[in-house]
Parts: sequence; structure tokens; C-alpha cells
Amino acid sequence: MEYKLSYKKSFRYEVLNDTDKPFIVLYVFHGYGQLAKFFIQKFKSLNKNILIVAPEGMHRFYLQGNYGRVGASWMTKEDRKTDIKDNISWLTALDEKISTKYNIKKRILLGFSQGGSTAIRWRLCNKVIFNAVIIWASDFPPEYMKKGEILVNDDENHFVVGSKDEYFNENKRNELINQYKLLGFNIITYHGNHEIDVKTVKKLIEKIEKKL
Repeated sequence: MEYKLSYKKSFRYEVLNDTDKPFIVLYVFHGYGQLAKFFIQKFKSLNKNILIVAPEGMHRFYLQGNYGRVGASWMTKEDRKTDIKDNISWLTALDEKISTKYNIKKRILLGFSQGGSTAIRWRLCNKVIFNAVIIWASDFPPEYMKKGEILVNDDENHFVVGSKDEYFNENKRNELINQYKLLGFNIITYHGNHEIDVKTVKKLIEKIEKKL
């Protein structure tokens, strides 16, 4: 018979632009098999007044065999409901820490690939108020589709996907685009693969920042 024990765990996150008085925080969630310390570098060209925080998925593993490069994951199919609950709990605690330390007034949330699903779940738990949400090359969690209807009235929700994304063929890309459109997301495409396109993200964040 299976049992569960709750116990404290330490979580890791990276920070860029650690200035005295940032007005905006941008949370960036990495994809499957990535590490926060490398993923956050994709955003180093953004406005230095934006505090960038990259949490790291709680599961770390060797990318090939049992040695070498390490990556992280937000969850697997095994006991995923517990992982989802734990993710939301520690991310909310992280925002409390960040918001208190820096007196943050505005929040932007970006989730890439697997991190996109985690970002959506965090947004829809309604424990933190976000002024803009960017979902990049990610499926919308199917179990949250009905709940996702509350996003329709939000102006600053964006779905971004590359025209050459190797994980989504043309039919799948169109399916995702239509799905996010129904949920009120603005659609942004760029000529590129399954990765954060630096020029596209910089342009989008600058556009959002002007409205905040």
C-alpha cells in the first residue's frame, strides 16, 4: 500500500537584473531537460529594469545514461497530481519572497515547452495576479481547458510558436493556434525552431512593458 510523507525540500531558482528597485518581475519557466541557469541567459538582452526569475523544475536527471550533462523536469506521468500541487505551492512561496524583497508591482509569466503547462496551471490557481502571460510552444493542459475560459477576457495573453518547430508539425501547430485563439490568446509566430527566439521575446516584452 502506498503512503505519502510531506517534508521540506529546497528548490533552486536563478535571477538576472538584481537591482535595487525593479518595478516588474518576469518569471521564465524552462522546458524539459533544461536548467534554469542556462535558460535564463535567453533573456539577458531585456530591459535591465525588469527582474528576471527562472525557477527550476524539481526533478533533475542525467540527459544521457548515468553521467554527463544534467537537465530538469517539472513533472512526469508518475504521481503528477502531487507534483502539480507541489509546484504551485513552492512557486507561490517564491513569488511571496520576491515580491516582498523587491516590492514588485507588476508580473509577467512566460512558460516554454513543458514549462508552459506549469505556467498555465500556476496562473489558473489564482494565487498570484499576473499582468501578462506568454505561453511558448506548449500544449494547453487538457484538464484545465474548461477553467481556461476565464482567460478570454485578459488582453495580455500570448501564444508563441516557431514555423519550423520540430515538435509540432503544421497540422499540430494550427490545432494549437486555434485552441489558444478560442481562449483569447494573441498569436505570434516567427521563423524558427523549438526554442526561445531572442528577437521575438525582446520585441514582445518591450510591447507588454509599455502597457504596464
